[in-house]
Amino acid sequence: MTVLYIHATDGIYIISSDAIVNYSLASRLFNFASLFIGRIGVPFFLMITGYLLLDRNYTDEKTKKFWKINCKTLIIITLIWTAIYTIFLQFITVNSAAVNTVEAGNLFFSHMWYMPMIIGMYLSIPFVASALKHFDERTIFQALVVFSLLAFVMPFVSTLCDIEGIKNVSIQYSLGFSGGVYGIYIILGYLVKKGMFKDIAKSNLIALLIVSFLVCVIFQYYAFTKGYNFFLWYEFPFVLLGSFALFELCSRKDSVRFYNEVKVLSKYSFAVFLLHNIFRLPLLPLVITLPVSEPVKAIILWILLIALSFPTAALIYRIPKFGKYILYMR
Repeated sequence: MTVLYIHATDGIYIISSDAIVNYSLASRLFNFASLFIGRIGVPFFLMITGYLLLDRNYTDEKTKKFWKINCKTLIIITLIWTAIYTIFLQFITVNSAAVNTVEAGNLFFSHMWYMPMIIGMYLSIPFVASALKHFDERTIFQALVVFSLLAFVMPFVSTLCDIEGIKNVSIQYSLGFSGGVYGIYIILGYLVKKGMFKDIAKSNLIALLIVSFLVCVIFQYYAFTKGYNFFLWYEFPFVLLGSFALFELCSRKDSVRFYNEVKVLSKYSFAVFLLHNIFRLPLLPLVITLPVSEPVKAIILWILLIALSFPTAALIYRIPKFGKYILYMR
């Protein structure tokens, strides 16, 4: 849901970026807040991956089976959807002066970066899971802190200096086999599963979430006032802290409200991730011209993406073989 939200918001604000000087303060703040909300999606994907897949025993046979079921299928699906998007893009014509068609084309493939990343992570998971079993959770956490300082804090300091006109403030480092920022999210999910953070008070986690949200919004506005082209991404330290706090809070719930409805959404979630951009690009030129503010346009587009993507995924799933080989559904 958050991925659809960020793609709806990004779509509206990027396509209409030529008019950004006309945005009200409230509209800009909505955009900055939406970026934080939307950025939670991928960290959740990754922390769920670590939560579910690292606390397992992987033998030689189980590793080969894991690769065959997950990596092989993901590679095939990535190739299929790249071809689908390439062909579909040729049939889309955006006839609107308000829409930057080059940006629209870029947006069409904007989510496919995730596929090679998660395939690489899946290839490594059996080795990482086997290695983690030999170490105490506190030892793993200590290494995670050091990696996080390099992967999250150093880029933040470098960006802050760059905004203030202090150039080339950076150090050379290599995170080796850690998987970079994405690997850190996965390991963090594993540590949540192991109860590493169970003694942190709920109130402290809520406070961390709120502070992370506010810092992300304020920092984006600060960069904007400086005329700096800052793009909130997953290596921003407060995206890490905010998404972790919310994930830890969710992991403590004993039951899920509206379980049956959530179960249906979860069943089709990855399928929706794969196909929703087919609807986003044709809808953008229609929604962007509506006589309402950008925040309202973004919400409308988000609702439309939900209303179209989930039923489409459900219909495709009913076609024999298509659910598995097109949508990566069991």
